[in-house]
Formats: sequence, structure tokens, C-alpha cells
Amino acid sequence: MKDLSRLLNKRKQENRYRQREIVNSQQGVCIEIDQKRYINFSSNDYLGLANDINVIEAFRKGAEFFGAGSGAAHLITGHSSVHHDLEQALAEHTGRARALLFSTGYMANIGVITALCGRGDLVIEDRLNHASLIDGGLYSGANFKRYAHADMPALDKILQSATEKERLIVTDGVFSMDGDIAPLNEIVDLAKNHNADVLVDDAHGLGVLGLRGAGICESLSLDKDDQPILMATLGKAVGVFGAFVAGSENLIEWLIQQSRTYVYTTATPPAVAAACLASLNIIQTQPERREHLQELILQFRNGVEKLGLELMPSETPIQPIVVGEEDRALRWSEQLREQGLFVKAIRPPTVPQGTSRLRITFSAAHSKQDVEKLLAVLSTLK
Repeated sequence: MKDLSRLLNKRKQENRYRQREIVNSQQGVCIEIDQKRYINFSSNDYLGLANDINVIEAFRKGAEFFGAGSGAAHLITGHSSVHHDLEQALAEHTGRARALLFSTGYMANIGVITALCGRGDLVIEDRLNHASLIDGGLYSGANFKRYAHADMPALDKILQSATEKERLIVTDGVFSMDGDIAPLNEIVDLAKNHNADVLVDDAHGLGVLGLRGAGICESLSLDKDDQPILMATLGKAVGVFGAFVAGSENLIEWLIQQSRTYVYTTATPPAVAAACLASLNIIQTQPERREHLQELILQFRNGVEKLGLELMPSETPIQPIVVGEEDRALRWSEQLREQGLFVKAIRPPTVPQGTSRLRITFSAAHSKQDVEKLLAVLSTLK
């Protein structure tokens, strides 16, 4: 075995050692860690639904009726009526023929890419894609190429030289560490010109982007014919757990037959699906949550601009402040924590060398006063 002690010490010396925080409270804009309360700016609960009373009640009723677990894989006896109802609701919400539930976003991305691509095919990905998308491309056995972040001429060049018959372009919708939105309209145009398919991971867009919260495709006016393969998660803006892939009838049927991460795992508890259905209803009927969230983002960006800090170009709830080196990011994170604000420092290898950052994320449950406090403390960092 490798000398793990030496490797772990090396991580610590490089300021890249990761540690878990033990949260002793409900998820929300206020969390408790080590008996101290913090305003939380490091959550993906973008609409404040993880602790919504209606979502919790749906979860409770689902557990009372269906039990604590699903008992089996979807293809055995684990696929309940509430799982099926959620799939139909997600398909309708995203404008697709069908949707298929997966246990996690990681499993969904690996499952769809490996089911669609193999040896002799071509998978092309943005260099800043989520690790699950990168791993899916690698695991597929297909020829695997990456282009510089959002570099459309580079993508075009790869497609022009491609000889493979089956070509899949894979991209995040909203990039999780930078918060920017993929140039999806241009990607779709290139795909049409070069006979390629497009898979979009809309984990950070579903619920947040679009008039109805249907995600990046709705916000960019792209329909199922423009963008045929959509993946999104249910543990971020939806506030619960799980993931899904949405697309055509044939796509979903093929994934049911061929996707190993779907076939060979236990289905998520039905109560989780019941909670997701309640959350989806709130997303569709309470647009004021998205409106408030956008007001907070604008307030923050205007405030940071006045402070002269380097803020990345993002219109989403992910608002990273680039700090530079790891030790500075850790120091600033600790200074914020001392003032009752929880903001995680993100360091390599998650982000490129020299771009360590404070990854600040907002929720519709935050108040304008919360943002004012954050800006006030940011102005004092050294």
C-alpha cells in the first residue's frame, strides 16, 4: 500500500487537506457547528426548500405510507407509484417525453454516458465539467476529448476533425465552481452542424433558471429537439435528494435496459420522491422565491464591486470571490467564521492552481440583512 501517512501530511502542508464539518441542526440559512450558530453561505439549497414545512410533511406522510426504504432496485419491486408520479412530473416540468430517476447525480451522469457511448464513439467535454461528467466520459471507453472552458472555436475544431459516427457533447449548464452559464445555444448549433448529440447537466440550474424554474433550456428558449438529453439533481434547488435524466421515450427505455448505475442499485426511498413532488409544486407556484434570490445576487454583486474584490462573472446563486493562493483562502474563510458567517474555501485540485476562492452561495431564504452583514465582514478581510 502507498505511504498514506506521508501523502496526508503532504496535503496538509500544501493547505489542501479536507475536513468534514459536523452540523448539529436543520439545514437552512442558519446552521449549528460545534455549538455555534452561523449564517450559512455554502449551501446548494438555493430556494430554501430543504427545511420547508410542506416538503417535510410530504416526506413524513410518504414514510408513513411506503415505509422507510424502497426495499429493492427499480427493476425488481423498488419502483413505487410515487416514484412513477415524480418521473412524470419531472418530464412535464422540463418539457420532455419521459424522465428516469437515479439515486445521485454522479450515478446519473456516469449511467447515461456509459449507456450511450463506448469504444469507437467520441465524447467531448468542457474542461471545467463536474467530476462525474469527466468520469463518465473516461469510464465509457469512448475516445475522450476536452476543450478549453466555453471555447466554441475549440469545440468546432474537434467536431470538424471527428471521424467517429456517434458523437456526444457533454457540458454543465451552470458550472459549479465558477457559477457561469454554458454557451448552450452555440453548443446546440455546433451539434446540429456536425451530427452530434448534447448532454447537459443542469444540476445548478433546475429550479433557479427560467420563468417556471425549468432550468437552463427554458431560460435560453431551447426545446427537447434542440437539447435532447437533460440531467439534473434533486438535492440542490429542489432541496431533497436524488437525480434524473429526461429525454425521449427511446432514450429512457434504453437507459432502463442498459444503464448499470440504474439497474444495479436500490431505489431511493419513496418518501424522498414524495418530498420531491411537494418541492416541485412549490417551484412551479412560487416564482417569488426566484425573484427574491435574484435581488440578493444583484445586491451582493453591487456591494462586492464597491469593495474592489475579484468576483467571477456569474448571474447565478454561485458567487465565487477569487482569492488566489490556498493559505489566503483558508485565512479569509476562518475570519468570516469568527464573525458568524460560514463560507467554505475552495482549493486545488477542485479548482486550478492559483484560483483558490471563497465559493459564496445564496438561498431564497437569506435576507437582505444577511447579505449586508456578509459585505460588511468582507470589507474587513486581510
